[in-house]
Amino acid sequence: MARAFDEEAPYPGGEALNEKCGVLGVRARGADVARIAYFGLYALQHRGQESAGLAVGDGHTIVCHREMGLIGAIFDEEILSKLTGYVACGHTRYSTTGSSLVVNAQPLLESSPLGDFALAHNGNLTNTEQLRALLPPEQRLQTESDSDVMAKLLALEPGRDFVERIKSLMRRMEGSYSIVLATTDQLIAFRDPWGIRPLCIGRFADGWIVASESCALATVGAEFVREIEPGEIICVDDGGLRSERSEIVRKPSFCVFEYIYFSRPDSVMAGSSIYIARHAMGRRLAQEHPAEADVVMAVPDSAVPGGIGYSDESGLPYVEGLIKNRYIGRTFISPDQSMRARGVKLKFNPLVENLRGKRVVVVDDSIVRGTTTRNIVRMVREAGAIAVHVRITSPPMIHPCFLGVDTASYDELIAANKSVEEIREHIGADSLGYLSLKGLLAATGRPTGDFCTGCLSGRYPEVICDHVEGDGRIVSKPEPALSASRPR
Repeated sequence: MARAFDEEAPYPGGEALNEKCGVLGVRARGADVARIAYFGLYALQHRGQESAGLAVGDGHTIVCHREMGLIGAIFDEEILSKLTGYVACGHTRYSTTGSSLVVNAQPLLESSPLGDFALAHNGNLTNTEQLRALLPPEQRLQTESDSDVMAKLLALEPGRDFVERIKSLMRRMEGSYSIVLATTDQLIAFRDPWGIRPLCIGRFADGWIVASESCALATVGAEFVREIEPGEIICVDDGGLRSERSEIVRKPSFCVFEYIYFSRPDSVMAGSSIYIARHAMGRRLAQEHPAEADVVMAVPDSAVPGGIGYSDESGLPYVEGLIKNRYIGRTFISPDQSMRARGVKLKFNPLVENLRGKRVVVVDDSIVRGTTTRNIVRMVREAGAIAVHVRITSPPMIHPCFLGVDTASYDELIAANKSVEEIREHIGADSLGYLSLKGLLAATGRPTGDFCTGCLSGRYPEVICDHVEGDGRIVSKPEPALSASRPR
């Protein structure tokens, strides 16, 4: 099955990191929850552009609509008018090669002795195969995903209500999961004990909303209340909102790439603005790796705050160097080989007037395989730059992620196989500087021990510690975690 031609990956093997999805839930009597969820998912579109879905409960039944494609292409007035009720669960998804099938779209619908429910999952379980073995032999899965295994087990868990069943299931599950679940009349959300993937809660006049990022709350006019804590279970029903905790306590391990790349800059996490954090990363980068240059530019879009921060700290003027082709990538039609040879020009066009005759600092958020960065350096030179200094607002990525991010393998990660000088030579830059891990963590403004930095440091949460040597380096890829390549 062909992979969607995503704007962040102009051809298979492209440079971009991809977070698996965004999740959202709404409960509000008397409100058009489908419409509220629709606009909330629109704000989370950056977290996944391959498929999306909405499930709505009216107190008796749950109706779901899900398709491949972008939110705006999937839903229209006719479809939304059929999604009536007062509790909604939504999902927008990114997947990897071989899983571009509507059957893998979420939310997943499941029946249980407690009634029907819809489940939307962001993350990746690392013990999927062990969990799958707990299912009855006659149990038939809808998909290959860990999300489906989770939903089936939740339907079978003992407990008088869904919260009890979730607590029981959390004792079995390992890995990352931020979950939004809608029953026919309840909204439930819970987060893994490590707090790896984000989830927050907000309130508006008619009810409550939960979402992967606070930008979705602002979009629908809800007031941000707080993040859902690691290991916390939120339940909203006619009695209001209540919070319960799993007895499982783990060291917080929030994914640091939410600050570097995944989250929208207008989101807030742990009281810290993503924009301000990225601006601070750029400032720290300028302190650690100054450059003899004339101008600073950033690779749109996630690196822009860092580029401005680098400019502010260095005193070099900030210019737009690349204009992004924002819609050419929003298609399921792959380019042919001759177009692939043109590479990154499918994504960006240079502003020659701002680059010609200049020594240019190019700020970006990461280098994965090096292909895109090399093409950007070449493009900036072809636009007339006389020197190109590349600066990266994160440390080198030297390990894969096993907890819900579609990163490359060891063989594909350029920093796992080359020194910084070798990478500089490979991308054709005059100089190359990465932000230090210390500088990155300081820029976030939150306690430095609260992060998972496995892809940058090799130090993963204890959720996969059995596969890590004493010095913190992965010795073998845990087989269940390879479901990271499976549909989400």
